[in-house]
Amino acid sequence: MEPELVADYQCHVGEGVIWHPLEKQVYWLDIPRGAIFRFNPATGEHGICYEGDPVGGLTIQADGALLLFMAKGAVAIWRDGKLEYVIDEIPEEREGRFNDVIADPVGRVFCGAISRGQPGTLYRLDTDGSVSPVLEGYGLPNGMGFTPDRKQMYFSDSHTDVRRIYLFDYDHKRGVLSNRRIFVEIPPDQGVPDGMTIDAEGYVWSARWDGSALVRFTPQGVEERRIQFPARKVSCVTFGGEDYADIYVTTAGGHNRSEEGPGAGALFRLKLGIPGIPEFFSRIGL
Repeated sequence: MEPELVADYQCHVGEGVIWHPLEKQVYWLDIPRGAIFRFNPATGEHGICYEGDPVGGLTIQADGALLLFMAKGAVAIWRDGKLEYVIDEIPEEREGRFNDVIADPVGRVFCGAISRGQPGTLYRLDTDGSVSPVLEGYGLPNGMGFTPDRKQMYFSDSHTDVRRIYLFDYDHKRGVLSNRRIFVEIPPDQGVPDGMTIDAEGYVWSARWDGSALVRFTPQGVEERRIQFPARKVSCVTFGGEDYADIYVTTAGGHNRSEEGPGAGALFRLKLGIPGIPEFFSRIGL
């Protein structure tokens, strides 16, 4: 099936796509522009709902607010058009920003941070607002996802020298990762693993930056299918819709379509009849 173009804002770095189950809308980002977009599939309407400091990732709070992960390690709640900062900055991240993030079953958030020329760090933001590093020395912390039984977590390192998706055992009661192993390693000519999500069968969907594709892996790490996009930089993926059977995919490179492809920077949708599972709500400060 050909991807359906849903909204085209020619995003430089379209990212962070997520379904808001309380509003029944899709949110996504253009990171360097500092913009958040919103799409209502019931009406077909879409537009910009936030413009400000760059946002690298977001989660949906259990009360419906958005939790934004920003530059310098800042974290803020966005509600009714207003920002309320949970963390003003993380001193070690003053030269960088947050990248991909995911809420866990308890409502904590794992949030990857990148800084130019420095190894990346994965932090855990606990529900009381405290933050601590859990994985250090990674090239470019990126897409994450939990297995349906909640006992394992996937974690992507998108650095061009690494190109791996790892699998960890996960103790969600304590928020502890252990027993790292390689789930898949991407060949150099197939781009790098970016954002990801997990479907109801436990299969892994991985967006392929510089690979023009969305790839589905079995739980054993075997490629099951590959869907091509009219954009080199396929960046993030999520399931949405009433039955979580719609797949939304962001792309990047909209400022340079002559090289990045005619659909670069657009939001796409797939309807494959494959159901996903809801992302967890974050519960920071709740």
